[in-house]
Amino acid sequence: MQSLIKLLYPPQCALCDARTDVDFALCGSCWAETPFIEGLCCNTCGAPLPGVGAPDEGVICDDCMKIARPWSKGRAVMRYGDLGRRFVLGLKHADRTELARSAGPWLARAARDLIAEDTLFVPIPLHRMRLLKRRYNQAALLAQAAARAAARDCSPNALIRPRPTLPLDGHSLEQRFATLSGAIVPHPRHGADLAGRRVLLVDDVMTSGATFAAATEACFAAGAADVCVLALARVGKET
Repeated sequence: MQSLIKLLYPPQCALCDARTDVDFALCGSCWAETPFIEGLCCNTCGAPLPGVGAPDEGVICDDCMKIARPWSKGRAVMRYGDLGRRFVLGLKHADRTELARSAGPWLARAARDLIAEDTLFVPIPLHRMRLLKRRYNQAALLAQAAARAAARDCSPNALIRPRPTLPLDGHSLEQRFATLSGAIVPHPRHGADLAGRRVLLVDDVMTSGATFAAATEACFAAGAADVCVLALARVGKET
């Protein structure tokens, strides 16, 4: 039956119609054009940096030198541009929920040096009204897929947004942080999952880091032992 299904519906690239060997993969052309972050990157936020080498404790970007980050370390899979932007927007706004299955192994690989035996994957939450409108939380889909790929636990409801926040597009850095201050808190029941755990926060995009900062503070308020962050895409100065 599986052979018949594959014959009738052969695997296709997640971003185009080209055939692939397995489901939820990228074809060679799309893989080559996707702006994956490889080599040297900021150890705190995952932004790509000029030069070669792996992330290092002492290597941080200019933004992280100027902005206090409450989390320990951060990684990102790709730059938010070109096919990276298309991938994120497909997942976020076009009901392409299957793209999270493609991204799960990429996320786990990007964060491999941040994942410990007791790491708990936790998504950035959506306010209930936005969740009702979108019907799914793309960050939760990514966190669950990454946790499966890494064989770790995931707590999709550990954090909540008790109040809605305005879209952050076009806001200054100060406005972004002010808008998100106190906007994310531990869930009254599921927040207990965070106590004593190493938490890996997951979101689709990191821009200023304000959302991750608010979520990190909520994790520590619930007793988390440590917090790192992981984004599918990192917005840089060039985007």
